Parts: sequence; C-alpha cells; structure tokens
Amino acid sequence: MSVKQKKRYERPILKPVTQGVTSKFGPIQTFKPITHIDGVSVKALIEQHGSPLFVISERTLRSTYRQARTAFRTRYPKVQFAWSYKTNYLNAVCQVFHQEGAWAEVVSGFEFDKALGNGVPGDRILFNGPDKTEADLRKAIEHDAVIHIDHFDELYTLLSLAEQLDARPRVAIRVNMDTGIYPMWDRFGFNYENGQAWEAITKIMVHSRLDLVGLHCHIGTYMLSAQAYGVAASKLANLAKNIRKEYDHVITYIDLGGGFASRNTLKGSYYAGSDIVPSFDDYAEAICTTLLQAGFSKEALPLLVLETGRALVDDAGWLLGTVIANKRLSDGRRATILDFGVNLLFTSFWYAHTISPAQEVSQHSEEAVLYGPLCMNIDVIRESITFPPMQKGEHVVVHRVGAYNMTQWMQFITLRPRVVMIDLEGKAHVIRQAETLDYIQSVEQVPEHLKKVKW
Repeated sequence: MSVKQKKRYERPILKPVTQGVTSKFGPIQTFKPITHIDGVSVKALIEQHGSPLFVISERTLRSTYRQARTAFRTRYPKVQFAWSYKTNYLNAVCQVFHQEGAWAEVVSGFEFDKALGNGVPGDRILFNGPDKTEADLRKAIEHDAVIHIDHFDELYTLLSLAEQLDARPRVAIRVNMDTGIYPMWDRFGFNYENGQAWEAITKIMVHSRLDLVGLHCHIGTYMLSAQAYGVAASKLANLAKNIRKEYDHVITYIDLGGGFASRNTLKGSYYAGSDIVPSFDDYAEAICTTLLQAGFSKEALPLLVLETGRALVDDAGWLLGTVIANKRLSDGRRATILDFGVNLLFTSFWYAHTISPAQEVSQHSEEAVLYGPLCMNIDVIRESITFPPMQKGEHVVVHRVGAYNMTQWMQFITLRPRVVMIDLEGKAHVIRQAETLDYIQSVEQVPEHLKKVKW
C-alpha cells in the first residue's frame, strides 16, 4: 500500500498585475533551481560536507582559461598568463592554472612562498606590490624572480642589495597613467604623464646594477572599457621604444596586469553584468591590435603578459547555504536569514550576486532582504531581491563567487567552512578543510596568571 507524500503548503498570495508595453500581464519571473553542479547533487554535497560550503568547478577553471588564452594567442604571437594569487590562492586552484601553463603573480612574501611551495620556478614568478621587505627582495633575487618596482624607496633598496649580493636582479617598473578611467589608479607605481616613470627608468639604466626586462601596469579593477587597455598598451609601448632609442636596450615583455571584469553585476548597476561586460575577445582586440601597430620590429616584439584573476575564476566558484529562518521587517518586507554572511561572501559588499534556490520552489515571489547569521547589522547579502518564499532548512546556491571570497573571508563569529573542488570526472575533492576550534586556538597563548579563575 503506497503512502501519499504530504504536499508542500503555500500560503495564499495576492499579487498585483502591472500592465506593460510588451505584455498586458507584465513581466513574468521564474526561479530555476540549481540542483546540480557539474553533475553533482547540491543536496548531496551539503549532506556530505556541511553547510555553508564553497564549491569550485575544475572544468570551468580550465575552460575559462583556455577561452582567454585562445582570444589572445589568435591575435598576438607571444602571450603569457600569470595567475594572480591574491584572487584565489588555494593551492588546488593555483595548480589548475599552473598545469594550464600560467606563471605566478604574487604581491607579498607570503604569496611568494606559496608559489614556490606549488613548485613554480623562481624565474616564472612576477613579484608585485608596494610592501616587499628586504628579506622578500633578497629571496626574490636568489630565486631569479622578476621584481616589479613600485616606488623609489624600493628601487634604492634593490640597488643596495644588488651590490651586497653581487647580483643583477631582473626588474620591471609599474607604471600608472591616465587611460580615461576615473578615479585614476595612481597610488601604485610611477606616473607616466608627469615623467616619473621615465625618471625611474633612467635611474635603472645609468646604474647598470639592475636588468630592466619589463614594463607593467594595472589600470584598475572590474574594467568595463576594453579600450582603456588599448591606451595603456600604447603608452607602455612608447616607453619601450624610447628605451630602445635612448639606451639601445630591448624590453622583453609588456605586462598589462589584470582587472578584466567577470559577469557578476555591480551594486547599483542598471544592467546585468552578463549584458555589459566585455568578452575576452574584446579585451584582446584592444590590446593586441595596439601592440601590433606600435611600430615594433618582428624580432623586437615584446612578450605580452596578463595577470588576469577575477575573470578566470569567478564563474568557477559557488557557495551553497541553508535557510535558517524567515521573519517580517517593520516595513512589511520578508527577511530570510541564511547560514552564511559577509564574513564568507565578502564580495556581497559590491556585487548583487545571483542567488538561486537549490530545490523546486513556488513561482510566487516578493521583495525580500537576505541576511547572514552574524550579530552585526551590516551582515546583508542582498538588500533587496525579488525571491520566492523559502522554508527553514531549504538550500540556496550563490553564483560566481570564485574570486576574492576565499582570500578575503574572515574568521568572525563563526568558523570558515570546507571548500571542495569537483574534478573533470565529477568527483568532489576536499581542497580546504573546515576550521575547528582547536585550529583557531592553536596560535593563541594564555599567560599563566590568567589560567585560573575563581567562580
């Protein structure tokens, strides 16, 4: 005898119909559930690994990287990607990009050591950032890494170290410039327009203690203008040609940095990110065409280096979570509380993340606020979202969270969760264990006089 399953209860909802230009019934919004990622059940992942849970798709990492590589290599003969460690430095993620052929781009001694630990040869590491200690610079010199000089104090330190170590370190300079995007990123590197970049080049060339091999820029982040990269490429090319003219010295590479936008939607944007973000082909066309038309001879054509991070990894990351509770705010809006907050989803401060249910839900919807579980009023995942009513214990999936969330997350109030990677065969591997109290307290020390408490 079969037992009938009790149907899910839905409270009656009165929903106004708005008349529009294209439809007398107004827009219809449907909520397609995300039940599987790369063929693996979302609910099975949560059951096995807990909630919340970060999921990385190896298949998406590789396919996105290959799209970017094809876009540039079909337009320019010499291209090298360098994986941006600060974007996501989980070793498993880094190793996927290294297997695909990417070098390492790091911005701290900590990241430099991670790259070495991942087996990256020193001469395939680009060392950026304004805070390189003397010990960091020594290590970079010893491993023959390319040091991207950020300011004159670093330049003077390098000149001193080169003399002490009787070495000739390979260096590049970071150049900031006006590309028509404002506010201009001028806090890093040497300015092009006021002559500071050429002053730095002159100091390097006349001392002969440093081997100037490259020119580097990073004009901004989440850049929606591909043409701005064309401007940057033109100005770096002019510097390279002037170096050849004045010092008979050939620059080996031009590094256009990163900043390519992912398909996430910025808060306050009228259009969805997927509708306005340039493609890899758009970025490649602007950069490669400029370099090819810059007047380099075929033999002196510089290697094009790209430090793309966000655009390569964002789509590959997912965050799975669970509904804790629902309530009504004083203005009548529904508030849904989830088991992850801004401590884990740092990018919710600037993205209106796409969030989907992980099971079939009602097609009714209403305006809601999605909160995290933290005892902080700023713990808001979405300030306003049209979303179906969801019950306690049901699951949600946040899209495009691969960039920065696993490097900028915070251990605050709650412990950070597991991260799993789904391989090309559909198998989920734990690539970072969930934190434990013992792990957190392993670096703490309590003075003896505080260990005894009388109650």
